[in-house]
Amino acid sequence: MSQDIADRSVVITGASSGIGRAAALAFARLGARLTLAARRADLLQEVADECQRLGAHAIAVPTDVTDARAVADLAAAARRAFGSIDVWINNAGTGVFGPYQNASIDLHRRTIEVNLLGSMHGAHAVLPIFLRQGHGILINNVSLGGWAPTPFAAAYTASKFGLRGFAASLRQELGAHRDIHVCGVFPAMIDTPGLDHGANVSGRGIDPGPLIYAPEDVAEAFVSLVRWPRDEIAVGWPARAAQVAYALAPGPTEHLMGAFVRRALDRAERAPRTEGALLAPVETGRAVSGGWRDRKGLPFSARQTSTAIGLATLAGLAALIGARSFARARR
Repeated sequence: MSQDIADRSVVITGASSGIGRAAALAFARLGARLTLAARRADLLQEVADECQRLGAHAIAVPTDVTDARAVADLAAAARRAFGSIDVWINNAGTGVFGPYQNASIDLHRRTIEVNLLGSMHGAHAVLPIFLRQGHGILINNVSLGGWAPTPFAAAYTASKFGLRGFAASLRQELGAHRDIHVCGVFPAMIDTPGLDHGANVSGRGIDPGPLIYAPEDVAEAFVSLVRWPRDEIAVGWPARAAQVAYALAPGPTEHLMGAFVRRALDRAERAPRTEGALLAPVETGRAVSGGWRDRKGLPFSARQTSTAIGLATLAGLAALIGARSFARARR
């Protein structure tokens, strides 16, 4: 067991599937004490039971993060069970894909409520606890959509830009408290059920492309922030590339991203329009993975693929340098 994670009290929202479930299992393996939150009570309990089998203490607290009182009750439940809260991970998230005007304002409002207000509710519930005990780590799962605007996901982008700004403001407020940290994680495209749980009003199927990362990659980022808190970290080089591109050339970046997504939509197969799980939970999508890598025949996370390519490139360069050195030595 890692001594820096074992016995820490960790709250995770959106823990019933995808990144949240992967994070729950990762922290359970390290001996954390877990308070898990999501809307699907039966599935949430299944995750808690799995964490218990891994040797961790875990409780399931069914919670809708758009309800501020419910989030406050979540914090209270964690304190009753474990005496304190050391880490709070605002992971619950959703989105609407398609032309902005094609979705009802209720779907756009729900996206803002879950992604931005849900995280604000979490911060409001836990920061007084952190301040009283003198320490704590607040982690927000933001997305590359908080660094560069995502076309055909306007409400999602608004919520993620807002969340990044909210976190930055909190960091400034808490600057005098050296042991309280506000961290942001910015994943690239991740293989989770969230791609199906979101609303899709485009009339076209979603294709996340070949550069798709595993939920476990994000869970590992959460763990690393508990060990070494930092303001912002990316998961996947496309997220960092989007940040740099938008910072250096916002106009061309917007133009290229818009053109790319419009072209992809034009070529995509037709699909029914759906509200996903925005307004009410659904039974589908209960695992860590969304199955997208399997559908595409990708055996690895894009992270592993990128690492393999990088290692192969380094090996090739080393071989080339070695061959040149050998040739010089023979002269």
